[in-house]
Amino acid sequence: MSNAVPDTQSELGKVVFVGAGPGNPDLLTVRAREVLEANAIAIVDEEVSSGIRDVVARAVPVPQELLDAAEEEYARICAEAKEAGARRKPPRPAPPTAAVFYAPQSEDIVAQLREGLVEADGLDVIRLVSGNPLNRESIKEEISAVAAEGLEFQVVPGMSLPSTVPSFAGLALGATYTEADITEGADWDALASATQPLVLQATAADLSVISRELIERGMSADIEAYVTVHGTTRLQRTHETTLGTLGKLDAELPGDLVVTLGRSFDDRSKYSWWENRPLYGWRVLVPRTKEQAAAMSARLAGYGAIPQSVPTISVEPPRNPAQMDRAIKGIVEGRYKWIVFTSVNAVSAVWNKIAELGLDARDFAGVHLAAVGTKTADAIRAKGMVPELLPNKRKQNAEGLVEVFPNYVEDIDAVGRVLLPRADIAGDALVTGLEELGWDVDDVVAYRTVRAAPPSAEIRDMIKSGGFDAVAFTSGSTVRNLVGIAGKPHARTIIACIGPSTKAAAEELGLRVDVVPEVAEVPALIDALAEHVAALRAAGNLPAPRKKRRSRKKATKSA
Repeated sequence: MSNAVPDTQSELGKVVFVGAGPGNPDLLTVRAREVLEANAIAIVDEEVSSGIRDVVARAVPVPQELLDAAEEEYARICAEAKEAGARRKPPRPAPPTAAVFYAPQSEDIVAQLREGLVEADGLDVIRLVSGNPLNRESIKEEISAVAAEGLEFQVVPGMSLPSTVPSFAGLALGATYTEADITEGADWDALASATQPLVLQATAADLSVISRELIERGMSADIEAYVTVHGTTRLQRTHETTLGTLGKLDAELPGDLVVTLGRSFDDRSKYSWWENRPLYGWRVLVPRTKEQAAAMSARLAGYGAIPQSVPTISVEPPRNPAQMDRAIKGIVEGRYKWIVFTSVNAVSAVWNKIAELGLDARDFAGVHLAAVGTKTADAIRAKGMVPELLPNKRKQNAEGLVEVFPNYVEDIDAVGRVLLPRADIAGDALVTGLEELGWDVDDVVAYRTVRAAPPSAEIRDMIKSGGFDAVAFTSGSTVRNLVGIAGKPHARTIIACIGPSTKAAAEELGLRVDVVPEVAEVPALIDALAEHVAALRAAGNLPAPRKKRRSRKKATKSA
């Protein structure tokens, strides 16, 4: 941080104390999200999750120097890969953001906040804390110190861990309960006599203290106790124990915990909606880029899964760009009756070429647009155009589009030519089908698809050893490319394929296909996977857990 000081206090923005809530970004308040997105400088507690940190500065333009530095760094990575013999470009790192994070300096937090305000150059500085700022004594002290220094501040409340996490754990607290954060000290006499249940924010080191202090003050050692780790996230786990054995709990207990105890609860399974979702805690491999997988990953997350995106295809320009230039010129000249789009990549390739040539959507006047599926249709609409023809929802592929495509009628259609911009590896079914309907087809390479660079050694090991519980394939090429760059998924991994052609590609490679939806769409694919896993769980037929590999111990010589 710079030590420069502005001439006047009025040049500084505000210090905004923002409650991050219990950890799940979906639980941020509307106001908290607005503040986080609009500002870039944040002093953040260590326990605040990465998902919440990702919200910071989303609406703030990324400085050009950061964009240039990212491009230079990627060029360096590509050069190193080429020198090492790689035949394909490595995946791009995550794009830069305007967000700047600092860890709090507890010894002089006010001075740190003041420096942050100078660096923010008129914007606000975020003091991002877990839970609710006004529920934590240390943060209340920070607010008082900021006020004493004459700095302007605001407080944006967040959900506290004790008030939120039990609901995600299926623990019905009722109308009255007592919550406390004991990580900063506790009045044990008051807690022992307080209204039950007790909901305590704690760490693993506090568990034995809770047990000892409350039992010494008359609470029964047999009282039920529930310890929830990673509350409200897809890693949440709730461990059932008693007050007497609380300090002996044998489990991994990182970060902030929520301990709920003090009276008997209804059957937790009745209310445990979060951990009882069909794909809860399942790691699902999505063989697509993060951008392409966004909607798919969101739907998986809704079922409780932890999606992992792994690109298998890299999209590159055609080797002969002149072919696309002629095709775009043909659109302008009225050479085509129809343009048929078979992928989102094809839509992007055509519009990029149109922009490159200084044209726009007006040049499509009189041309009809067809899309092979709803996602491609959405991409067309996003460009300000309207697709006029789509196949039946249950058959969104080349054959389905041919079934609904009109015949060429010479007496009616003044133009009898179709433009088909697509990948270099596309099949012949669509061209053949359109020609049988009487149309002349210009099959133009709009982009090339090449196999992506292999993922990390860790990801490859997870694929081969069953670290992923399921994989969802959306095309035959993703099947072939994933196997090519990373190997075959383990036998315990559930294989879901979007349609018959994708299933056939998987089976050709010796994979067992477990799930194929009735409708060849991403939402239907994920829904079918969730239904399949729920049925397996109900029947007690879930795949066996992954066997953890034992580390080899070095032999030692006896004395």
